[in-house]
Amino acid sequence: MQLHLSTWAEVETYLQSSKGVILPIGSTEQHGPNGLVGTDAICAEVIARGVGDATGALVGPTIPVGMAVHHMEFPGSMTLKPSTLIALLRDYVGSLVEHGFERFFFVNGHGGNIATVRAAFYEIHAEQRALKGRSGPDLRFTLVSWWENAEIGRLSREFYQGKEGSHATPSEVSLTQYAYPDAIKTVAMEPEQAPAGGFHDARDFRRRYPDGRIGSAPGLASPEHGKQLYDAAVGAIAAQYRSFLAES
Repeated sequence: MQLHLSTWAEVETYLQSSKGVILPIGSTEQHGPNGLVGTDAICAEVIARGVGDATGALVGPTIPVGMAVHHMEFPGSMTLKPSTLIALLRDYVGSLVEHGFERFFFVNGHGGNIATVRAAFYEIHAEQRALKGRSGPDLRFTLVSWWENAEIGRLSREFYQGKEGSHATPSEVSLTQYAYPDAIKTVAMEPEQAPAGGFHDARDFRRRYPDGRIGSAPGLASPEHGKQLYDAAVGAIAAQYRSFLAES
């Protein structure tokens, strides 16, 4: 059940049986020579919808732009400052709290969001406590990155034999190829696997990794892999969502 495809009356009825909502959050940033700029938002969105279908949960609109300042030397990348992202999340959550939602389960597609989103949770708790004290709703938050479960790790090792890397990975590219087969890009990459390492800022990122990849071989991606990764992520995260709602 998707919020933006529901009527207000349907949402009102949903709230009679559940106070939980799934919120996908991603990023709009470069993903190497064959990765879509919307990769992180696409991955979060399709998996969140799958989890919603599996659990009967309401799925909110995708937050498509995240904290990606380190990608800004690559055209098409967009970013929010951490303070902007925190303010956005406060308003998103605050709107839903007014209607009675209390359990907020974020499905994340971008590693750069993690620190800021977790900081936002504490900002929201502090704000709610300042406004309502102990009489306020018992709000709970969690952030789950779609790739952080044992089955995704196993499939990645099986498919890519140590060539997953940390950015523009074959796993995430495969997932987008499964979701949008008409948008598959085929590009020759040399070397097959990009160098790995760190960076300091956006200019240093572009200097060290001129095609946008870090340690990855996204040319190994396939929509068939994407389907298996999708099924694994939805299964694992649906179980996490059910456990999250059941917490006392």
